[in-house]
Amino acid sequence: MDEEAKPRSNADGNTDAASSAAEAAASTAAPSSSESAEGKAKAKEEEEEEEAGDLVGQLVELVEEIAAISDFRNAYRRQFCNLSRRIRLLAPMLEEAKEGPRPLPEVSYSALRRLREALGDSRELLRLGSSGSKIFLVLEREKVMKSFQDITARLEQALGSISFDELEISDEVREQVELVHAQFKRAKERSDPSDDDLFNDLVSIYNSSTTANVDPDTLQRLSEKLQLVTISDLNQESLILHEMAAGGDPGGVVEKMSMLLKRIKDFVQSRDPETGNSTSTTELSGKDNIASPIVPDDFRCPISLDLMKDPVIVATGQTYERGYIERWLEAGHDTCPKTQLKLPNKSLTPNYVLRSLIAQWCEANGMEPPKRAAQHNNAPASCTAAEHSKVVELLQKLSSQNLEDQREAAGMLRQLAKRSPENRACIGDAGAIPILVSLLSTTDVSTQEHVVTALLNLSIYEENKARIITSGAVPGVVHVLKRGSMEARENSAATLFSLSLVDENKITIGASGAIPALVLLLSNGSQRGKRDAATALFNLCIYQGNKGKAVRAGLVPILLGLVTETESGMMDEALAILAILSSHPEGKTAISSANAISMLVGVIRNGSARNKENAAAVLVHLCNGEQQQQHLAEAQEQGIVTLLEELAESGTDRGKRKAIQLLERMNRFLMQQSQAQAQAEAMAQAHAYAQSQAQALNEAQSQADMQVEQLLLPTSSHLSDRRDD
Repeated sequence: MDEEAKPRSNADGNTDAASSAAEAAASTAAPSSSESAEGKAKAKEEEEEEEAGDLVGQLVELVEEIAAISDFRNAYRRQFCNLSRRIRLLAPMLEEAKEGPRPLPEVSYSALRRLREALGDSRELLRLGSSGSKIFLVLEREKVMKSFQDITARLEQALGSISFDELEISDEVREQVELVHAQFKRAKERSDPSDDDLFNDLVSIYNSSTTANVDPDTLQRLSEKLQLVTISDLNQESLILHEMAAGGDPGGVVEKMSMLLKRIKDFVQSRDPETGNSTSTTELSGKDNIASPIVPDDFRCPISLDLMKDPVIVATGQTYERGYIERWLEAGHDTCPKTQLKLPNKSLTPNYVLRSLIAQWCEANGMEPPKRAAQHNNAPASCTAAEHSKVVELLQKLSSQNLEDQREAAGMLRQLAKRSPENRACIGDAGAIPILVSLLSTTDVSTQEHVVTALLNLSIYEENKARIITSGAVPGVVHVLKRGSMEARENSAATLFSLSLVDENKITIGASGAIPALVLLLSNGSQRGKRDAATALFNLCIYQGNKGKAVRAGLVPILLGLVTETESGMMDEALAILAILSSHPEGKTAISSANAISMLVGVIRNGSARNKENAAAVLVHLCNGEQQQQHLAEAQEQGIVTLLEELAESGTDRGKRKAIQLLERMNRFLMQQSQAQAQAEAMAQAHAYAQSQAQALNEAQSQADMQVEQLLLPTSSHLSDRRDD
């Protein structure tokens, strides 16, 4: 009960105003009645006794709550344990105080009130030490240590004001409390040093530009000192950070802690979970001889910081791992953990595109794509008997030989499958899928449209995907994709995309002849059809075996056309698929043959962040191999170096990595060019010097020959001698 609500003298001896007014009113009503005065005094005494009992009872409860707080696994473990132990030793005194005299003397009452306030703050500090963020405790060490000092001083002061005689405390308990008081007094006069090395290690990690620049020994020390050594520890810390963010993030503290946690988590996950040793060199990636690749931020769940297995989108547009966001919502939160915006609803929508991108990234890095946990708890409820009866009736019509009945039943099933997961499960359980598959080849346009769209709607339910595949639907869907109406072709492409979300189905669909038909739809379909085809092709081409088929079907020129035709509105999809195909030898050859360097540089110059990323990814593959020098020279002429420097500074995480890779290759290329040029200049100078030396030698030889000739010529005097003879 709130102390200020009670008519009791406060610590300064001032009477509560409401109590004074009540007493004045009572005195006015019966100024001469001794019985009234005695009754009033007795009532006041009883009230004070009751209040004193409440106060001591509250103190007992606080000590019990504090005793229940444990597991101080953090940088201040010793301080938290000492505080908790000392407070627990006060329990015997409070138990005896419960049986002490009533009313309490004013001095002791005031001291116990101060003790209650100090214990309340102690409880909150100990809760922070037990279940709070371990990273926060280190980063905010000054505030934490100040809290320890403040609470220690208040507890020491409150204990020093308590009169053991007034409370009738036994000698044995008195000695124990006096010992605790002396411990608090010593603790108040000295300050426990904080772990400066731990704080400096955290600051060092935060100031590092990338995880690769962080000393592994530093990460090892942090992981051990902070007791963040298991995935469970890390996930718990992540959840605590998001709980803190729910109350706001003043000064970006939570954002800083999240980045630090991510780097510690990357380090822990790169260790051998059995022995704690670093991954052996035999387990390193064959391509780059590096440990397991750093997971892009976009692929991590903002709550757990792990690679997402089953990403889902909440109402604010943010994506989370299904299991973690469900736990968040089940805990009673109605806000988005990342944005802190209130969620208008708690619906979760599967993020199929991101799941495909994650699978693509895993394959590109030699990792097995994460498997989603079975969603048994979220399985649709069984349909009612009436609903089941209605579906059975529709299936009977669908199986009839009457064309109108087939058309009507297919249309009704299409609508039912669109409405709810329960309907999709009910229709699949009733055996509708094989019957629908048998009608894919019908010549009736409307029936065919209804059938393929019904299969599309049914495929959204995971269990129906397997039923559709095992019923042999893929050839029939491809048939509709090739020869159906535009609406039927659109929905056939969407059906193939939905089915290809299961990795094994990518192989089945790729072997069915679907890829050339999808390429054709991408080339000449409606705008919606092109998008459906692009989405399906993107997903199918994640499987390496389908990439060559797509290239041979003529996909690359169509994609390049969609990139250059800005009015198509499909640059994003086209570049995403090109990024996948460029990792395949045939895809790289096709893109190189199309002289796409200039176009790709243009995207990096003017495109969106995601498009710049994909264009850079394509260039990374092109600038590697036989034509590397040619492509690098062309890109350099287009002014790509400055663009890559900007992308490495401000692009997406993947864009930064691709830009850095390209810059490294470009620097090696320019260095080789410079060395070749210097060598050529040196050879030219040597050649010129040799020519000049040869020329000088020739001139010297000519002069020598002339001198010899002059010596051999007869003199004029000799001629005159001959004339005289």
